[in-house]
Amino acid sequence: MKELFIKRFQYYKSLGDKSFLQLSDNQIFWQYNDESNSIAVIVKHIAGNMLSRWTNFLTEDGEKSWRKRDDEFVNTFKTKQEVLDFWEKGWACLFHAMDQVNDENLNSTVYIRGEAHTVLDAIVRQVAHYPYHIGQIVSIAKMMKNEEWKTLSIERNKSQQFNNEMKDKFSSENADANSSPVCFQNSPEVRDEYK
Repeated sequence: MKELFIKRFQYYKSLGDKSFLQLSDNQIFWQYNDESNSIAVIVKHIAGNMLSRWTNFLTEDGEKSWRKRDDEFVNTFKTKQEVLDFWEKGWACLFHAMDQVNDENLNSTVYIRGEAHTVLDAIVRQVAHYPYHIGQIVSIAKMMKNEEWKTLSIERNKSQQFNNEMKDKFSSENADANSSPVCFQNSPEVRDEYK
């Protein structure tokens, strides 16, 4: 399970990374109106959440006393590089914490704002939270770049071609029995473990 979660986190991080590469310094800080968040502010919130949730996550409440959540929605960055550095700091904290997850502690209890969660549930909670905000980043970036946007998924009007390529890639002759990033049902060890 841990490897699946790490793979999902890496995928969503890559969507943010690929979006940032397409944006200028000014675009990182652009906001539609006063009530909207710039990409810089969204990054500040995501990474702020990560640092709070994942620092000593097995032994301390995920909402740290030092976290100032409301301040995450006020831009304090001056450069795109500062934004990217904070983004990387948050992800490094998350991946370090994921290194601590194992079969023995997956059902252990951790707390977020005093609410009990299993480690598994706490991870699932963040697997849902971060893509929500990364989707916002991608959407804002795509609107700003317009025709210059380099797609992060299947190109428009190329779905059938992509499907054919995927079928060829994962045909029975080429595919590892457990090639799916999400499903390991072809493995007798995994099947037996979850019976």
